[in-house]
Amino acid sequence: MVYLDENPSVIAWSSEEIVIPYISPKDGRQHRYFVDFYLKVKKPDDTIKEYLWEVKPHKETIPPVAKTRTEVLAETKGNRRKYYLDVIKYGINNAKWEAARAYCESRDWTFQTVTEKHLASMVGLKK
Repeated sequence: MVYLDENPSVIAWSSEEIVIPYISPKDGRQHRYFVDFYLKVKKPDDTIKEYLWEVKPHKETIPPVAKTRTEVLAETKGNRRKYYLDVIKYGINNAKWEAARAYCESRDWTFQTVTEKHLASMVGLKK
């Protein structure tokens, strides 16, 4: 957040103030998605661009690796449950992100998922 405050290109930003409805694949019901960040940025060509950013660990932005039946049977019950929960979490995240993309498209904004890899490069940190 210090990066956003100190960046002269950032005209305005807020955290978790944009709320987008989405349908969860877990229960088929509507929920509310509080997007992590809204940014209003002045580009080098003096145009104004608005973004919604969702900050997630990189591992949560990629699908869980499918396992064979043999691999699943060889795992402990806890590992099987973790895989199941990862699949559900990934599905819910995708539903949120699709709703955010549609919300942004209707406003000519850009939706981005930002990971620790992005943040490190933005502020010049090494991973």
